[in-house]
Amino acid sequence: MTTIRNMKLLEELSLTPAISGNEEDIREIIKRELKPVSDEIETDTMGNVICTKKGEDDGPTVMLASHMDEIGLMVKHITDEGFVKFIKIGGINDQMLINQAVIIHSDDEKVPGVIGSKPPHVTKPEERKKVIPYTEMFIDIGANDKEEAKKMVSIGDMITFRSWFEEYPNDKVMGKALDNRIGCYVMMEIMKRVESRATIYGVGTVQEEVGLKGAKVSSYSLNPDYAFALDTTLAGDHPGITLEEAPCKMGSGPAVILADRSGDGVITPKVMKDMIIDAAQKEDIPIQLEVSDGGTTDGTAIHLNRDGIITGVISVPTRYIHTPVSVASASDIENTIELLVAILNDL
Repeated sequence: MTTIRNMKLLEELSLTPAISGNEEDIREIIKRELKPVSDEIETDTMGNVICTKKGEDDGPTVMLASHMDEIGLMVKHITDEGFVKFIKIGGINDQMLINQAVIIHSDDEKVPGVIGSKPPHVTKPEERKKVIPYTEMFIDIGANDKEEAKKMVSIGDMITFRSWFEEYPNDKVMGKALDNRIGCYVMMEIMKRVESRATIYGVGTVQEEVGLKGAKVSSYSLNPDYAFALDTTLAGDHPGITLEEAPCKMGSGPAVILADRSGDGVITPKVMKDMIIDAAQKEDIPIQLEVSDGGTTDGTAIHLNRDGIITGVISVPTRYIHTPVSVASASDIENTIELLVAILNDL
């Protein structure tokens, strides 16, 4: 059985709150972990953290991009009765919001709440067949009125889902925000283990879930020779989805994305595809090839910058992403790290 080398770090990353635009705490973890192995660490105006591990002067430059943000909610309005209305930050299916326990992160404290809606006992038959839109939901924080609620929370406060981290049987982990704290973990472990003639930029990007914003800025600034977006992808090995819709299985190795969003995102160039597959074959690391018609990653923003950047996307197959809990395989995570280390060491 494969175990994650630093399970405590992955757990810390999973449980740390950081919706898009509020990535500060994850950034500090990355800075803490990579300070011993980085020659330079900087934070740009957008909030991306860039950790540089210098190689040889005539060596290539490589960007490892892992987005730090997670999906979540934000306080939009407080009703006269003291209930909180909210907006969604990132792609969230409304049906999974009902009755979720949440935490509202105010300046002074963490305020617990629960998402409520019209009870099923009083819904009409035609209403029961429909997904309740989030605009008809609210968060109950126990306040008696608006004035009391305003002392507890403020407009614009970050809202995250209450969850926990668990080691599952059979080489699996479960937790919040594995999209993309797995990518952050992978990036940091690569930076710790790699010994390459290339200069490696380990980048924690911001606001991927709301428009790939951090990757656009950081890749323009760095202008690397090569880039890898490190992320998660849908696993199609559970009820409710098929391998035709999502062709990757947990435990069968990292997913090498050849095209996403029907080619409107990334179409991996042949030189990058060959580089990844050759390294996997040489090191006997299992991989899965994926072509998808939905979803994309930081790679889409990166590969279009400047004169174009040779970009690959390597993702860990993960169940139930964009929900409060996800499940992933430890062997897939470790194989992703080993694959990237092999690629970088061979440059």
